[in-house]
Amino acid sequence: MLIGYARVSTEDQHLDLQQDALRKAGCNKTFDDKKSGANGDRPGLIAALEYARAGDQLVVWRLDRLGRSLPDLIALVRQLDDKGVQLRSVTEGIDTSTINGKLTFHLFAALAEFERALVRERTKAGLEAARARGRMGGRKHRLSPDKRRHAVELYRAKDKTVRDICTLMGISKPTLYAYVAEADAMAIAEQARRAA
Repeated sequence: MLIGYARVSTEDQHLDLQQDALRKAGCNKTFDDKKSGANGDRPGLIAALEYARAGDQLVVWRLDRLGRSLPDLIALVRQLDDKGVQLRSVTEGIDTSTINGKLTFHLFAALAEFERALVRERTKAGLEAARARGRMGGRKHRLSPDKRRHAVELYRAKDKTVRDICTLMGISKPTLYAYVAEADAMAIAEQARRAA
């Protein structure tokens, strides 16, 4: 059975083009979503995956309708393959029921894994080089040390709300909490140094 899946990113977009292409491709049943591909909660896709049985084929108008990133798309294809369900993209002409279609996806998977390994390797090398020069990773502080101390003092005084402090200092709540944690860690380290 051919099962269609269509997706648009927002409620005001239309599915007509995709649904027409899926009907023309011979889909007996279609599911759809009006949500961003970045959103993992796609009830239409979940329903299509639950509906599909071994020997079925999930058909999409274009691969980007199914997944936003190559790793996500490859994970989905593996999930389909485990169920015995094939994938077909009308626009790209990819069909995992054929040897060429499977080869294309295996090449995509190998390239995606290679890219992830390169990124990890470059990141690790960059961090090691920075540490060798005495720099630590992470973002630079938005505020000077004096302003960070002042923000922590305001927080501890409890005269102002966290929101007020953040607005006054031009920082976010997580940043304020990070400054408080940093100050606490420095105080503990200072106490340990004096006790030694």
